[in-house]
Amino acid sequence: MEGHYYSELIEFNATLIMNWVTLLVLFLILRKFFFHRVHSFIEARGQAIKDAYDNAEIVNNKAEMKLEAYSKRLTDVESEGRDIIKKAKTKAESQANDIIDAANKKADEILTRAQNEIEREKTQAITEMKGQIAAYAVMAAEKILEKNIEAEGQEQLLDKIIEQAGTTGWRN
Repeated sequence: MEGHYYSELIEFNATLIMNWVTLLVLFLILRKFFFHRVHSFIEARGQAIKDAYDNAEIVNNKAEMKLEAYSKRLTDVESEGRDIIKKAKTKAESQANDIIDAANKKADEILTRAQNEIEREKTQAITEMKGQIAAYAVMAAEKILEKNIEAEGQEQLLDKIIEQAGTTGWRN
């Protein structure tokens, strides 16, 4: 039964042969007129897709290159900005140090002049005091001795007294 069941499915008759002939003719007609066009269209479409993909890859590569260039440029600009700030800071510190040095130098000069002025005034005051003391000493000596001492002897005597007074210091 099984063999008989399959034999009824496929019968070789004129209808089957005509179907095969029709299919072959249809295939040849389609191949002659349409397969080439469809195949060309499919290949053109495939090439267009491949070109679009290649162009997209090229555009992506260019975009990546531009991004890298912009990143590098941004890094360079940031670095340049830091360098400019560093140079400005260094210059400002240098100027501040110069100003401080000039102020210190001027202060030292003023202090030195003031010390010299004080020393000069001190020397002048001591000299004037010595002269006044000498005059008072002479006056006191004249009154005590009630006689006039010669000018040369008087000066030498007074200088000696003043020197002795200067080395021991003045007492109140």
